[in-house]
Amino acid sequence: MFSTDWSKGCMNVTVQTTFVINEIIADFGSETLCSADGKTIALRPQTFAALRYLVLNANRLVTKDEIIEAVWRGTSVTDDSLVQCIHEIRRAFNDDQHNVLQTVTRRGYRFILPERHGPAQASEPSIAVLPFTNMGDSSGHDEFAIGLVEEIITNLSKIHGMLVIAYDTFEVHNNGTMDLRRVAAELGVRYLLAGSVRRSGDHIRVNGQLIDGASAAHIWAGKFDGDINDIFDFQDRFAEYVTGVIEPSIRRAEIERARLKPPHNLSAYDLYLRALPLVLSNSLSETGKALQLLNASLQLDPEYMPAHGYAAWCHEQHYFRNGFDPADKLAALKHATVALGVHCENPQALSIAAFVRANLTRNYDDAIEVLDRALALNCNSPLTLGFSSLVSAHSERHERAVEHAMKALRLSPLNDPLNYHPYCALALTNLFAGRFKEAANYAGMTIQANPGFTVAYVYQVASHVNSGNLQAAEAAARRLLEIDPNFSIEAFARMDLFREPLMEGITMALGKTILSASKSDR
Repeated sequence: MFSTDWSKGCMNVTVQTTFVINEIIADFGSETLCSADGKTIALRPQTFAALRYLVLNANRLVTKDEIIEAVWRGTSVTDDSLVQCIHEIRRAFNDDQHNVLQTVTRRGYRFILPERHGPAQASEPSIAVLPFTNMGDSSGHDEFAIGLVEEIITNLSKIHGMLVIAYDTFEVHNNGTMDLRRVAAELGVRYLLAGSVRRSGDHIRVNGQLIDGASAAHIWAGKFDGDINDIFDFQDRFAEYVTGVIEPSIRRAEIERARLKPPHNLSAYDLYLRALPLVLSNSLSETGKALQLLNASLQLDPEYMPAHGYAAWCHEQHYFRNGFDPADKLAALKHATVALGVHCENPQALSIAAFVRANLTRNYDDAIEVLDRALALNCNSPLTLGFSSLVSAHSERHERAVEHAMKALRLSPLNDPLNYHPYCALALTNLFAGRFKEAANYAGMTIQANPGFTVAYVYQVASHVNSGNLQAAEAAARRLLEIDPNFSIEAFARMDLFREPLMEGITMALGKTILSASKSDR
């Protein structure tokens, strides 16, 4: 966190290269200032130099003469030049009340930078699984409900970074009427999972609710029906279903929590969460903003593996869609290598890094090994299953691609922004297998899940061309060019994601439609 020395002519100290104040991220490593949504804030060179000096000497009185000497170095300027810099700094940090940059009358200025002690730690989510209520008449259902809760706790414990409270810790709260906010506060958790069990003959229904502990609001609610004749199979399937739903549901809730969190206290985890919606859009226009936030997160906690994974993915997107800059490829592989380290046990970091490295190196066998390692850590993660389905589709492991894609979709909520991964894998698998109508349908589902994901339009065009529906192919090509006016067949072919005959088949299909689509738009 404290790493860069800018002591030329100043105090011989090192300062943190990245900090966040009033939702503004200052990164002295790259000399940039940006808002939390990734918008760059322009500062004149003199203003940035003044800001750098004030931060170097944070929390102490700095005289006007000191700043003028540090910034203008002997050049004669009036006080008005410094005052203009001060105004620009305050405007950049939304510091209308002068709480960040204080004026000490007739003496100088003091820049207030909260002190940090040691690296910022990610404050990740926690959940308690409450005893499920028996809604039937038979006391025999109590044992079934207890077993169900135990199975859920076992599965939830596989979600890396999530604290799960065991059953006997809060058994005393099961008194029929609970103040859920009080229970969450007493247990020290952000989320609660509650449920009920009801039986009618051999039919059983289990209802579940994921609850925000602070507000008692429902984040997710669902029901699961089955046959009581095989209790253990039912428990396994319900626990799998709930675990799969909880991961993306809590991810969405955590993103919203970070968005609303007071800006002066953003942790590495909060910055990472703010980056996620930008990364998940898989849109070139958003990845630069996401990287600003991820880099700020890693400045605070260099060993936060999920941030490394998503940073690798952002650089990979930049490489393929923004001119194949070798620096992007190098950065993507660098972050991926960190996330793939032997000590990493985070399934999402492992699966993202495996996907990135597979796309950049075409070493699919190693990627599958890593994905199997991630699935061994959590076999019910829709995110990991989605990445596994894509890597499997790219490497023509059709059976595995379909199996993992279907399981990801079965476990994941309908509004999970990452559902476009398994849909895309199914589009590719059907395209390569010659089932072109099915491929077009799945490409359409991919687009519905993420309208900005341009590659899905490519697969839709290829599917329609091969099925003989040129009118639909041209419509998809026009939509592709609307989203990405700079799209070129040559750039897509250079991605080299599949075997040569498969890439040639897709590029030939594009050649039959892109030119006519671009002419029709003129």
